[in-house]
Amino acid sequence: MSSVRQIANELGISVATVSRAINHHEGVSPSTRKRVLEAAEQAGYRPSTGRKPTNVIGLVYPEDPVKSDMGDFEAALLSGILRGVYEKKHDLTFISAARDKHDDESYTQFFHRKGVRAILLRSLGDHTLVERIAAERFPILLVADRSEDPRINYIDSISSGTSRKAVEYLLGLGHTRIGLAIHNMLDTDHLDRQNGYMDALRNAGIEIDESLIVRAEANTAGGEMMLTRLLELENPPTAIFFTNPMSTVGALHKCLRLGIKVPRDLSIIGFDDSVTRYQTYPRFTAVCQDAVSLGIEAARWITRASESILDEAYREVRPTDFEVLETTSYVTETPVRIDQNGQLVRG
Repeated sequence: MSSVRQIANELGISVATVSRAINHHEGVSPSTRKRVLEAAEQAGYRPSTGRKPTNVIGLVYPEDPVKSDMGDFEAALLSGILRGVYEKKHDLTFISAARDKHDDESYTQFFHRKGVRAILLRSLGDHTLVERIAAERFPILLVADRSEDPRINYIDSISSGTSRKAVEYLLGLGHTRIGLAIHNMLDTDHLDRQNGYMDALRNAGIEIDESLIVRAEANTAGGEMMLTRLLELENPPTAIFFTNPMSTVGALHKCLRLGIKVPRDLSIIGFDDSVTRYQTYPRFTAVCQDAVSLGIEAARWITRASESILDEAYREVRPTDFEVLETTSYVTETPVRIDQNGQLVRG
């Protein structure tokens, strides 16, 4: 691995100029900075932080901020990541690649300039960034998502089988008009839940009715909107599967305001990342994933990867569970619907 002095000698410039270029200080022309960064990358030069390598793991989110009203998945995941990082005596820092990376430096140079040894990344369905970083062979782990790219390591939960089980449970209670209320950003997680819903209906010989599939943002307002759209149908569902915790909460709130008695009038199955299902009235039946344990295992692997080059790919898919609580019952003989004035109609 070359030193700053060796790069300076090779390019015929001063050590100070090389140092300023690598650290993106002012006073260096764009052409000189480009030459220095290219030479550093070819020589495998990595800046050091003090005299010892850092033990810092970076957590990178995409450019768009994570919205707090989408539930506590990110908080639960972060709690697990922090526990796993601290367990391995590492530190964690948040990094914005969109804001801080210079156009003329590689991601490897950027992360070393930031003083981090490895990266955990949340893609939220867009794999462009993780693919670019993985192409440079910088230690990175995609969290709560999956990729077909063989260079990308990931850890995720899979909910297709459990979602199928949830819909089959509704079928067993006599429901054949079952709605699907799904996030409008179809990442691998929500695609799992959609596939499980469709598989259950097809296996039961029930044709997929596209009018029973509605999409909106995965927040409380989106849940209310999707519930309304489904119950405004001339032939509304008698049960609905909501694929996100906060949309489930929003739908239950809307039911309370309208006077819809869950589960007597309408059965609801939701999705939960932590303990949200126990904090509603009634407590909702749910497909459940453990976001905390997902974060812990992600942190454990990435800290090991930061200490040595791991030749074997890491691709873990963790199971989900189905828990029956208080929002599901046998199909009603008098389905409820919402009229054009927003009023509840029975029968």
